[in-house]
Amino acid sequence: MSIRIIVKQNTWFDSITLMSISTKANKLPGVEQAFVAMGTEMNKGILKDLGLLTPELEAAKNGDLMMVIKSGSDDTNQATLQAIEEFFTHKDQSTHHEARYATIASAKAHIPESNLAMISVNGLYAAREARQALENGLNVMLFSDNVSLEDELALKQLAHDKGLLMMGPDCGTAIINGTALCFGNAVRRGSIGIIGASGTGSQEVSVRIHEFGGGISQLIGTGGRDLSEKIGGLMMLDALKMLEEDEKTAVIVLISKPPAPAVAHKVLERARACSKPVVVCFLGRNSPPADEAGLLFARATKEAALKAVLLSGIDESSLDLHPLNWPLIEEVRARLTPQQKYIRGLFCGGTLCDEAMFAALEKYDDVYSNIQPDPTKRLQDLNHSVAHTFLDFGDDDFTNGKPHPMIDPTNRINRLLQEARDPQVGVIVMDFVLGFGSHEDPVGVMIDAIKEAKAIAAREQRPLEILGYVLGTDLDTPSLQQQCQMLTDAGVIWASSSTNTGLLAREFVYQGEKA
Repeated sequence: MSIRIIVKQNTWFDSITLMSISTKANKLPGVEQAFVAMGTEMNKGILKDLGLLTPELEAAKNGDLMMVIKSGSDDTNQATLQAIEEFFTHKDQSTHHEARYATIASAKAHIPESNLAMISVNGLYAAREARQALENGLNVMLFSDNVSLEDELALKQLAHDKGLLMMGPDCGTAIINGTALCFGNAVRRGSIGIIGASGTGSQEVSVRIHEFGGGISQLIGTGGRDLSEKIGGLMMLDALKMLEEDEKTAVIVLISKPPAPAVAHKVLERARACSKPVVVCFLGRNSPPADEAGLLFARATKEAALKAVLLSGIDESSLDLHPLNWPLIEEVRARLTPQQKYIRGLFCGGTLCDEAMFAALEKYDDVYSNIQPDPTKRLQDLNHSVAHTFLDFGDDDFTNGKPHPMIDPTNRINRLLQEARDPQVGVIVMDFVLGFGSHEDPVGVMIDAIKEAKAIAAREQRPLEILGYVLGTDLDTPSLQQQCQMLTDAGVIWASSSTNTGLLAREFVYQGEKA
């Protein structure tokens, strides 16, 4: 075994770049472990867990770049190091036309017409940089997480006072004036505005609107904690005002995981007063209220998208609504054995995981997850599933110091094979997210593991259903059609929407009893 360690002092790169480079490096021939990250305490903790922390790495500062390569030989390490350097060089060349500035203030001074800053830095510095951007009159999209609630509240209050957007922290999806920021999909422009406190939930609604023939005026992310008691929905309320005043927006959709009750009440009161129709989708176990004049409610993302496009003037009779395929459900039930009564959901998208989990909760009580709102049903050991288990691999439980599963599927591949060995599992559910910022071939990178999972079950002479959902549009790259065909060729059933994914999964394993 050979280990190569490089520490470059005062050399900073954003987390998205470093995650992407680490993912590429780990795929190189002969590499056992490649770790490219900033010298934060969190990253050092990961190296310690891997048995790779040395005094040299321990001494690295937050602004230092750490590169650690483990392989079978010095030659492999040298070749890998050269490849990593080329990855960085390629990134530099791809952006050679862009000017670099030492501070946000200097960037604003040189580009006075700029009006938005995207920030992806270590959480220790994220609030400082966001504040500087707001003080320079810039709207902010803050991708960084690990920002305190106190800092988030102060930033959003400052943005409110200045009439600016403060999207985030931990905001991964937005479409501003037709341009997708961070994770997003290629959707047509139109008259429907989305305000989302959930990234993949916003993506899913935008994709369904596109499929139904509608288009997006703006998609404003708020960050996942905006509707908490502490933050009070500041960004969602400000964004609602902005879209109400936006001439190109005719209909507004609000999407979120379950908000704090008092905050939900405040947001709904503001939505009732809005001069434009508003569709509200607050995912959860409770049934939504009845529709009102100008304020409509949806239990699921597909319903929210449909109500929005109908409000925009599209004729429902022209739409393919993809009703649930009951003949398919009966076929799957007939194949599964009585022992195979559990769902295992392995998700990249938190809201996609939520939607499938809440669908299961409508029929079963023994539903566990790392993001279960019921603390008694939170997984005690993330490495072992219990009954119906739904895992959000994009949650901090799995991503601390590691690439998001939309970029690197390693964690999910290992868990897929583990779940395939459980004779009580009837269906394994997975999402595949297309679009800007995601893996260039999300289905293709999982195909070998899917085939192996099927083979594991076949060797034990039992069926195993794998249900997939590809979140994307006909305008996305790679091709939505090709990705779905790859699933079909691998023996995977694929659903037409996030909503249908959850409904199909719960019905596949239903054996007639109410849990």
